[in-house]
Amino acid sequence: MDQPAVGTAAIIPTPAEAAPSLQAWSVSGLHCAACADALAEWLRAQPGVQHADVGYAAALAVVRAAPAVQQGLPAAAHRAGYGLAPATPADAAALRQREARVLLWRLFVAAFCMMQVMMLAAPTYFAAGAEVPADLRRLLHWGSWVLSWPVMLFSAQPFLQGAWRSLRRRQLGMDVPVALGIVITFAASTWALNDPSGREAVYFDSLTMFVAFLLAGRWLEMKARHGAAQELAALTASDTPDVAREHADGSVSTVSATAVAVGDVLRVALGERVACDARLVEGITQCDEALLTGESLPVPKAAGDRVWGGSVNLGGPVRVRVERPWADSQAQRLAQGLAQALTERPRLRPEAERWAGPFLAAVLTLALGAGVAWWWIEPSRAVMVACAMLIVTCPCALALAAPAARVASARALARRGVVLQRLDALEVLAGVDQVVLDKTGTLSRPAVRPSAPTGAAALQAAAQALASWSQHPMARAVSRLPLPTTAPPWVWHSVSEQPGAGLRGLDPQGRAWCLGAPAWVGASGSWAQSALVFGPEGQEAVLGFDQDEEPLPSAGRLVQRLKAMGLTLRLLSGDRPERGRAMAVPLGLDRAEGACTPEHKRAAVEGLQAQGHRVLMVGDGVNDGPVLAQADAAVAVGGASALAGRAADAVLLRADLGALADLLLQARATHRIVRQNLTWAAAYNALAVPLALMGWLPPWAAGLGMALSSALVVGNAMRLVR
Repeated sequence: MDQPAVGTAAIIPTPAEAAPSLQAWSVSGLHCAACADALAEWLRAQPGVQHADVGYAAALAVVRAAPAVQQGLPAAAHRAGYGLAPATPADAAALRQREARVLLWRLFVAAFCMMQVMMLAAPTYFAAGAEVPADLRRLLHWGSWVLSWPVMLFSAQPFLQGAWRSLRRRQLGMDVPVALGIVITFAASTWALNDPSGREAVYFDSLTMFVAFLLAGRWLEMKARHGAAQELAALTASDTPDVAREHADGSVSTVSATAVAVGDVLRVALGERVACDARLVEGITQCDEALLTGESLPVPKAAGDRVWGGSVNLGGPVRVRVERPWADSQAQRLAQGLAQALTERPRLRPEAERWAGPFLAAVLTLALGAGVAWWWIEPSRAVMVACAMLIVTCPCALALAAPAARVASARALARRGVVLQRLDALEVLAGVDQVVLDKTGTLSRPAVRPSAPTGAAALQAAAQALASWSQHPMARAVSRLPLPTTAPPWVWHSVSEQPGAGLRGLDPQGRAWCLGAPAWVGASGSWAQSALVFGPEGQEAVLGFDQDEEPLPSAGRLVQRLKAMGLTLRLLSGDRPERGRAMAVPLGLDRAEGACTPEHKRAAVEGLQAQGHRVLMVGDGVNDGPVLAQADAAVAVGGASALAGRAADAVLLRADLGALADLLLQARATHRIVRQNLTWAAAYNALAVPLALMGWLPPWAAGLGMALSSALVVGNAMRLVR
């Protein structure tokens, strides 16, 4: 770990020189993947923006730019027809609420006008032409025309604006055929009003109906996206912590972490989580950085050392000087890493882009051909058939098939503490047949072995009772030991903890005992070689504990579940071969290798791939970067360090390894749902297109079918959440 020199002058940029930073934004106004691409291109074109990605499924944008440039992005996005708000829980929720309210109003207007137009059109449905006088028929048609204007000017705007944005980019987006169908239907019906007899066919009822149906489908799809965004935000979002800020006169005030500035001095109590990336200015302590770096043992810290935001102070009270604000701390970068992952373009995306344009061009050509053919067969039905073709062949359901399922799975996995860094990795995870596991930090945790004289059960019970007062990993390892059955209960008083040394407590008789480092306790001889010792204060130690390791409680269940799924499990460890085998045999792993360097691990995975296997690598994200990158799919256990490394496809944020089996099962379920969605979308188009060509599918029915098809795809994907 780099240790820059102490001091803030070299690390505090002036406002004019502020370095570009990565910021996540919540987005509104996205209706398809083409919208996300359009917004991303628009943002990249803004002066000062170095990088921008927009994810449609999670409605997130990630932009790298200087803070001054970031402040102007919402206005720039508004000019392009989109909304941006900082991806904080409150701002994102407010943006989603505004988006939902506007769409609901559009749906209400379209549905209300649809019902009124249908009421005016009803006489022509149920009566023969001669029974409705021409002047009354014209009056009914003009009334329908007037009621269609609110639909055109307000409700249909998302489709018209989306098509216009696509055409301005010289691309054929999914809104183009829908918008053409809407405009042609309205224009042709308006032209038909000039028929003096009033018998020329008008389609205002179909127009308002399919706009209402399409908006209903978008409403359901939007609610699904909002639910996923809410669930994913809850994974890393937490209440902003309060911190103790020290003033120049020595006084202390409690403020929100968001109010802390670079250079402020904070007091961090024992057991408190450090809020910001900072540097220790006074005190000696140890920090638990397991969530941030994957390091299972506490890291000693002295004056001048850097402490990371999100780490836990395990020593004593210390003073730190802030080097980065709370929003840019190591812990908050975890949330940014998740946001960036959700906006990355899938690896298989270019294939979809290659066929999307030709497919939509074929749709337009087919609709034009159908209209021309029906112009010769029955001119009065030509417009209806062409519009029905434009609407029914819109590939909305096909486009939603995979993204909806992947986001639903990301939402479900987020509840279990699994961060998907690349959504398309679910497809790869569904096909793995070999799982390669690291040992230290992945399958095992620190443990201790008592090194006690005969009849020391009471001493071990006393040491365990004292160890239970500390959250230090080694103390927790002592307290996890099986309690001797013959040991009497032990009660300690006036327990204190010396940072980096150990625990001191008074027994019922008032004698002081110590548990900690041999040098601090005063051990000599063979006890001095132990990891921890226990004994009376000022006297020779009477009990020792040697450092060891043990499988995580969930490791055995994980192996059983993975083997039941038909997977082959291998252990590649950098530890001694005998220690690797000692861990692998009881767990039931298929094969174990020790003394593996990172390069050896990478070569082993490459060899499996050469044999045709799909390999999943599971490591702690600390020194497994090469092999994580080599594997077909990679899962890191260790939190934010793995997110920062970007080598893994998914990260397990919690210690429960059962989430790995859940991830693989979820990936297989996602694969099944995607196949079901694609099959349904293809079957729907195969059935609906011939009906539209034959003139048996009016535009309103085409709109209803497209909306129901999209809703069915989204609803099927939402099963993955449960």
